Amino acid sequence: MILTFGILSIACCPPFGIAAWIMGNTDLAQIEAGMMDPSEKGTTNAGRICGIIGTILAIIGCGAQLLIFALDFSQM
Repeated sequence: MILTFGILSIACCPPFGIAAWIMGNTDLAQIEAGMMDPSEKGTTNAGRICGIIGTILAIIGCGAQLLIFALDFSQM
């Protein structure tokens, strides 16, 4: 599920990135503590990284839109 959320955050829905990031961190901590199966560590980490990338891309995109809006509005 974390990998799916991470991919969705890059593709179309940025809020899934935050969820993948938080869930990935939680699961990785549980894997390191020995409470979860370590065989899923790679998939969990990949989903977490995709979530981080999706979140950063969303922030950059929103910032660019605000900048464009501000520049366009200042020329009126």
